[in-house]
Amino acid sequence: MTDERVANRELDAADLDREANAPPAVADDSPPRPPAPATEPAVGAAPALPAASEAPSSEPEASAAPVAPIPESPPAAESPPAAEPEPRTAGRFVADALHAAGVRVAFTVPGESFLGLLDALGDAGIRVVAARHEGAAAFMAEAYGQLTGRPGACLATRVVGASNLGIGIHTARADSTPLFAIVGQVPRSVRGREAFQEADLTGSIGRLGIHAVEVDDVGRLPAAMAEATRHVLGGRPGPVLISLPEDLLDESMLSGASVIRSARDRPLDPDPDVIRAVIRRLTAADRPLILAGAGVLRSRSTSDLVRLAEILEIPVMASWRRGDVFPNDHPLYLGMTGLGAPSVVRERLAAADALLVVGSRLNEVATFGYAVPAEGQPWMHVDLEPRARAGALPAPDLAIASDARTFLRLAARLLAGAVHDVDHLNARRATNAADRAAWEAGTIVDDDPWDGPGVHPGRIVATLGRVLPPEAIITTDAGNFAGWLARGYRWRRPGTFLGPTSGAMGYGLPAGIAAALVHRDRPVVAVAGDGGFAMTFAELETAVRERLRVVTLVFDNRRYGTIWMHQDQRGTGRGVATDLGPIDVAALAEAFGARGVRVDDDANFEPALRAALEADRPTVIHLPLDRRWVSVDRHPS
Repeated sequence: MTDERVANRELDAADLDREANAPPAVADDSPPRPPAPATEPAVGAAPALPAASEAPSSEPEASAAPVAPIPESPPAAESPPAAEPEPRTAGRFVADALHAAGVRVAFTVPGESFLGLLDALGDAGIRVVAARHEGAAAFMAEAYGQLTGRPGACLATRVVGASNLGIGIHTARADSTPLFAIVGQVPRSVRGREAFQEADLTGSIGRLGIHAVEVDDVGRLPAAMAEATRHVLGGRPGPVLISLPEDLLDESMLSGASVIRSARDRPLDPDPDVIRAVIRRLTAADRPLILAGAGVLRSRSTSDLVRLAEILEIPVMASWRRGDVFPNDHPLYLGMTGLGAPSVVRERLAAADALLVVGSRLNEVATFGYAVPAEGQPWMHVDLEPRARAGALPAPDLAIASDARTFLRLAARLLAGAVHDVDHLNARRATNAADRAAWEAGTIVDDDPWDGPGVHPGRIVATLGRVLPPEAIITTDAGNFAGWLARGYRWRRPGTFLGPTSGAMGYGLPAGIAAALVHRDRPVVAVAGDGGFAMTFAELETAVRERLRVVTLVFDNRRYGTIWMHQDQRGTGRGVATDLGPIDVAALAEAFGARGVRVDDDANFEPALRAALEADRPTVIHLPLDRRWVSVDRHPS
C-alpha cells in the first residue's frame, strides 16, 4: 500500500499538525462579508497631494488652470485623554480561557444563571449553538471533541440543566473526549439554603467527569480554569465540570489577572529498548494481532499504524465503535470487536499469540465481557494510561506509557533496514489471507431472502456502503439496529465514525448535527432506532435552524428492541414496557421544517438516499422494520 493511498485516507491530519498543541479549528461557516465600500474623502477635507513623481513642472501646460495655494490648516485641537479600558468581567475571563484552551463552539440551552458568560462568548471568538435539550447539547459537544480533537463545551443552568448534561459527560468520559461542562450555580448569598434549583454540583454531577470545581471567588478563577484545562488536555483526555455562581460572572477580575495557558502534555518518548522488546515478541509470533482504539484516532496516526502493520505483516482489529481507525478495505484489516462482530472476530482475537493493544481502554464490550486478553495470553499495552491488572483482565506483559503516534513512529524507525525471516513472513501472509477471507465471508449482511413487510436492514447498510463516498461521516445511536452497521459497513478513512462507547440512546442525531457543523462539505448520515431517535428528535429544529444537511435514518420496529431481546432471553415471555406505539416520523420531520420520507421496501431506499444527499436541508428517512429482525444474528431466515 503506497504512502499516497494512506495519506488520502487520513483527513485533517495536516491541519492538526500546523497548530502547536492544538487541533484544527472549525471552518468559518458564517455568510461571506460584503466588500467594503470605496473610501470617499470627507466633506471639507483637503484634496490629496500628488506623489513626488507626479509633481507639476515649474512651467505648467498652457491649458492647465493655475493652481490655487493650499490654505494652512488651523492648529489641531488637543486630543482628549484615552478612556480607561473597562475591567474584564469574570464571565469574559472564562470565555477567554475557554478560547485559549481550543474551544471554538459552545452548545447550550440558555439559563439565567450564566448570562454573564453567555454574553461574552461571541466576543471571545466562540460560536454559540442553541440546542433543544441539555442532553443533546452535551452529545453535540462530545461529538465535536471527537471529530476535531479540540475540547467541546456545553453550558447549562443549575442542577436541572446539569442533570441533563450528565449523559453527555458520562459519554465523554467513556470515549476519553476533551469536554468542558460549564454550569451556572445559584448566587453565593443564597448558597447552602436550598435555593431555587440548588445542589452540590461538583459532588454529584461533577463526579461523572475526571475533575470538578466550583469557584466562589474571582481571585481563584485563573488557577481554577488552568487546572481544569490541564485535566481536559493533559494525559488521557476527558470531561470536567466547572460550577460558577451567577453573581460571580458579572464581577470584575482583579487587576493583572490573565489567562494561564495550558499546552497539551507531550508524553516522554518510550524507552527504545522496551519498543524493541515489543517488536521481538510480534515478529517471533505465528499469529500476532494489533487491536487499535481511539488513541490512534485522537493522535491522528492511522497512517503510522498502517505503515507498521505493513512492515511486520501483522493484521489489525478495531476496538468497538472505532471501526474507522484502520482502512477496512486493507487486506490486513480483520474487523471490529464488540457488539455486532461476527464470531470469527472473537475467535481470531483469542487465538493471537502476541497481542499489541494501542490506544484502547479495553472496555467490557470491546473485550467480549473481559474475555480477551485471557489469562496467560501474551499481550502488550500502549496507552497514555496503560492498564495494570483490572478486574478480570490480566496485567499486560509490557505496559508502555505513550501516545499512539509517538510509539508507532518510533517502532517504524527502529525497524528501518531490518532483515526479516522470509519463510516466516510468507507463512504469516498465508495465514492473514485466510483470516481476511473468513472475516469477509462472516460480514455479509444483505444475502438473507426478504420481500417485506418493511426493509431488510442488511440491504440498507449495503446500500449505504455503495452510495456514500469514503469521506462521509456516519454517526450511530444505541440499539440492535447498529449490529448490521458494525458488521456490514466499510469505513475507509479515519474520522468518519462516531458512536458512543457509553451505549447512550439519543446520541445519533445530535452527533450528526455536530459533524455537519464541523464538515459542511461532507455527507453526514445519522443512524438510529425509533427509541433513540424519539429521545432527541427535537434537535431536528436545531439542524434546520443551522441550515445543516444531515440525513437521519430511523429503523422503526415500534419497540425498545434490545431490551425486549434481553427479556425474551430470560424466558419469561414478558415484554414489559418495551412495546411502543407508532410515530409518523416523516410527518414529524416536516413539522420541524426538515424533509421527511417513508421507505417501505428496499428498492426505494437508494433513490431516497440519493435525493437526501442532494437536498438543501435535513432529511429524515423512516424505515419500518418487521419485528422478526431482532438482531444481526437473530432474524427471520
